[in-house]
Amino acid sequence: MVESDNLRYTKIALNNGSGAIPALGFGTLIPDPVATRTATRAALEAGFRQLDASERYRNEKEVGEAIQEVFQAGAIRREDVFIATKLWNNNHRPERVKPAFEASLQKLQLDYVDLYLIHTPFAFRPGDEQDPRDANGDVIYDKGVTLLETWGALERLVDEGRCKAIGLSDVSLDQTKAIFEAGRIKPAVVHVESHPYLPQWELLDYCRTNGIVLQAFAALGHSSEPKLLDDPVIAAIAERVTKTPAQVLLAWAIQRGTALLTTSKTPNRIKENFEVSALPQDAVREISDGIKSRVRFNTVVETGVPGFIPREKRV
Repeated sequence: MVESDNLRYTKIALNNGSGAIPALGFGTLIPDPVATRTATRAALEAGFRQLDASERYRNEKEVGEAIQEVFQAGAIRREDVFIATKLWNNNHRPERVKPAFEASLQKLQLDYVDLYLIHTPFAFRPGDEQDPRDANGDVIYDKGVTLLETWGALERLVDEGRCKAIGLSDVSLDQTKAIFEAGRIKPAVVHVESHPYLPQWELLDYCRTNGIVLQAFAALGHSSEPKLLDDPVIAAIAERVTKTPAQVLLAWAIQRGTALLTTSKTPNRIKENFEVSALPQDAVREISDGIKSRVRFNTVVETGVPGFIPREKRV
């Protein structure tokens, strides 16, 4: 196996002509603000050129500070980094989209983002509360807005030039089709949980056919049980090609044609996760065809409530 190749630098062209997204991306879902800043900077210094943020993570300010520190150091320019953030559920009403977008830009200290995603297809009660609940603790949804209406507000952001591409997150194949068919601007990226236990082949085929990039989050299983990193097929391949299980999983994701996100707070692990190289094709097929387990680690697609983010503490 060739140890030094260009797999880690793979880019996937976007269907709207705005450029290409680096396949290997760093996710900023890190609860601790100080760790967010340190990890984001470490990711850029390790070589990551795609960053994924969200207003729901409540750390866009720290991500922005880390980005600006790196840019000001002079080795990496803004145009070298593909930066995405996301609209949260309480801001789905069209009149709330632009203010939410502007707030994200301000926290990130950016003039534009490369990609803006609707974080989930679920609209929550509009307001300042990200996780509105009734007296029984149930989510308060907003029945007064459709996903297509929210999409229209994102299209207008593209028209204004401060958002290069738009996309969907935590959606089903049917929801993706509905927006693709009805939208004036087509989704450039669909961001969903995907890994060998949840390969999303049907959605990936649809995305490939229509020039949409499928971006996989939880590409390493998010440390959830059953542990993907401990899967015997992955472990055996890792030993065979002298790579870590994480590097095997990340290489598989890129070689099957998806973009992906990986997250860590540890600089050495961040560097390791960037040092991916191509797997032999038989290993790629072994993962795709040989792993039969089917597990979804994040139930956000059922409720709009993120499975990897703790509930807000009520005062």
